[in-house]
Amino acid sequence: MSAEGSKKAIVAALAANAGIAVAKFVGFAVTGSSSMLAEAVHSVADTSNQGLLLLGQREAAKSADRLHPFGYGRSRYFYSFVVAMVLFTLGSLFAIYEGYEKIVHPHELESPIVAVVILGVAICLEGYSFRTAFGESKPLKGSASWWRFIRNSRNPELPVVLLEDTGALIGLAFALGGVGLATLTGDPIWDGIGTLAIGILLGVIAVILIVEMHSLLIGEGATAADERALFAALEAEPGIDRVIHMKTQYLGPDELLVAAKLGIPAGATAVTIADTINSAEARIRASLPIARVIYLEPDIYREHTGDRGN
Repeated sequence: MSAEGSKKAIVAALAANAGIAVAKFVGFAVTGSSSMLAEAVHSVADTSNQGLLLLGQREAAKSADRLHPFGYGRSRYFYSFVVAMVLFTLGSLFAIYEGYEKIVHPHELESPIVAVVILGVAICLEGYSFRTAFGESKPLKGSASWWRFIRNSRNPELPVVLLEDTGALIGLAFALGGVGLATLTGDPIWDGIGTLAIGILLGVIAVILIVEMHSLLIGEGATAADERALFAALEAEPGIDRVIHMKTQYLGPDELLVAAKLGIPAGATAVTIADTINSAEARIRASLPIARVIYLEPDIYREHTGDRGN
């Protein structure tokens, strides 16, 4: 998976959210709407998050060194995890607090039409960001559902941007509903209810991202499809009797570690074994180019004793 598609989606989201944040703060200053303030802070959090995602990609591009011999690929997972935490603290908790305050201490909105216009513009800009993330994610999603894509993707940025943009669009609808109902009914409590709904929504999205990024950060193995491709490549090698066992782990979205113990015929010479291992590595890389770190251990598989080695 290339980072180029992720970067395009991130830059689009950053540009959209920066403009939206400014517009929302202006709207809050004019109207005093807590929904507008919550959405403004949400957009600031999203803008900061996109900056963190770009920083993660930059860190991940650093070359391996003595301290980090497998490179810095997991930096993308780390910064995506930080993004989820920022979304929860700066976005969700702030909105919940503001919503509670507005419900307990309501005050009339000023110039609500300004808020409606700004929210309409924000929906258009956020829709552009979502469309970009959607387009970049679709080829990677394949025939799987969107939920399955978010659960199984080893690329952290696209699920983050997709969920952020989805949450932003729904949150804008909540804000628009809160401001609209407050204006129509004359009861400003609706603005607080809209703000509270935004906070709960962001909290749910943040928890989903925290769980997913934590799983990636501690290390996930190859997908079922990639694992089948690895087994097929190894079992197709003439000098290998069978794959005794295999373990995989993503060192980053674009780099997979593969370690396997292979059953070799008992009479094979050292030269033959070396040639077989080299050929098997070439087959793996041709079948699955992201398998960049490969460790293959030859062994004699004793089927009659069930010995699978260690």
